[in-house]
Amino acid sequence: MLALNKALLTGDFSFPPNLEAGPYPDNLPERVLQFGEGNFLRAFVDWMIHELNKKGLFQGRVVVVQPLAQGLVDKINKQDGLYTLILRGYQDGQMVEKREIITSISRGINPYEDWQAVLRCAEDPRIDIVISNTTEAGIIFDHGDSLTAAPPRSFPGKLTAYLYHRYKHFQGDPDKGMLILPCELIDRNGDNLKEITLRLAEEWGLPGGFRQWLKEANIFLNTLVDRVVPGYPRDEAEQLAGELGYQDDLLDTGELFHLWVIEGPTHLKEKLPFHAAGLNVIWTDDMTPYRTRKVRILNGAHTATAAVAFLSGVDTVREAVEHPRLGRFIEELIYNEVIPATDLDEGMLTEFAGEVLQRFRNPYIVHRWQSILLNTTSKYKTRVLPSLLDYVAKKKAVPAKLTFSLAATAALFKDGRVNGRQFQGKRPQGEFIIEDDPEALAFWQAAWQQYKGTAESAREVAPYILGNSELWGKDLNSVPGLAEKLGVYLQEIVTGGMAAALEKVLAEGEGA
Repeated sequence: MLALNKALLTGDFSFPPNLEAGPYPDNLPERVLQFGEGNFLRAFVDWMIHELNKKGLFQGRVVVVQPLAQGLVDKINKQDGLYTLILRGYQDGQMVEKREIITSISRGINPYEDWQAVLRCAEDPRIDIVISNTTEAGIIFDHGDSLTAAPPRSFPGKLTAYLYHRYKHFQGDPDKGMLILPCELIDRNGDNLKEITLRLAEEWGLPGGFRQWLKEANIFLNTLVDRVVPGYPRDEAEQLAGELGYQDDLLDTGELFHLWVIEGPTHLKEKLPFHAAGLNVIWTDDMTPYRTRKVRILNGAHTATAAVAFLSGVDTVREAVEHPRLGRFIEELIYNEVIPATDLDEGMLTEFAGEVLQRFRNPYIVHRWQSILLNTTSKYKTRVLPSLLDYVAKKKAVPAKLTFSLAATAALFKDGRVNGRQFQGKRPQGEFIIEDDPEALAFWQAAWQQYKGTAESAREVAPYILGNSELWGKDLNSVPGLAEKLGVYLQEIVTGGMAAALEKVLAEGEGA
């Protein structure tokens, strides 16, 4: 079967009528450097830039940089940056599907093989926007980072080295700063990224002039992204290839719904005129309510349910929402624990929760819990733990579902083998592989070494988990009753299995 690439798009191939396959944009310059080449950015930001280009509103393309040593850059370059995006969802009460070949990516760079290619982008005055999505674990300060490494280990390290190279190349020209929009789902992502780059610049002993330029000439914006992106549709891939008539190893799927909230001066809208293309992008001077609502309800429900559902043998979000016990778990977690813990207008939260549950039921979106479990440890800290702690503060009680979700997350890692970022575990349906930060994997393994098969030892595992203040930001053993409840749930999951343990937690009611 023919492969998707520039030759196919520009040749005489007959594309199916329900696929939008526009011209290849040979004449457009590279204007964006993007750290991250995964499914989400390609179905979200790169799609948006494609939409801008179609309307003549941006006239630029994206260079993608692979954040990790293993990734998709080889496939991206083999397909000349092209990929098929299928968006599905409700529009005006009707189910709609849109298929399109996205042409906004020019090429990909693997910095572990060619760091100089990344630095050469810093010398291009037309590339003045940075976009990133390196997961919640990506925006961190790494004590071991080095300017002389090729490349530096962390994303902030790479960005700092990139900006320093640009600073030197343009001799500190204040007009050559970058507009930087991180999409990582952490609070104040732009502020955090800026703080880390400034800290690295100081630790590396870089000139004061660069630090001043970094602070004043570059604009770091806080953002919030929202679109469910299941990614490569492996169950449908063969059928879709037959319908499309070509092979696409980067085939991507997402829901129609999209929202990008950007906190920053409204005059910057003209640099990225998403509003003029009719895209759901909100510029605001305070994104806090949007972020809290989305992270706690949508992402929080995903992360809190992922291990529970996966260890129950339910593989997709839609199956879980429609499952009699898991569906009840999700709804009670949202309505009885997350919303009461969240200090925002209850009506706004309840309305959003209803929309989220409808999106979860989208029959065209096959969103796998195994994908959601990527980097689940940092996701739990960001998306679920704040609701748990706020619930305790408000209700003076430990929330059953949120605590049970932590026990289920821990149970994922009880038995298995670690290989770098990969954990190979086992559930009743067979072996599985999930990825997480190596330090997180080592932590979970160390926690389960405390377990000796008894209820008493389960109560030792719980305080070990909660006591990792470096991971959680505080010693969670200080939360009254949390260690005891977590220990009970751990023992029930391990001895009785997830289904029986879930039945018990549902019987508890709202809280305890």
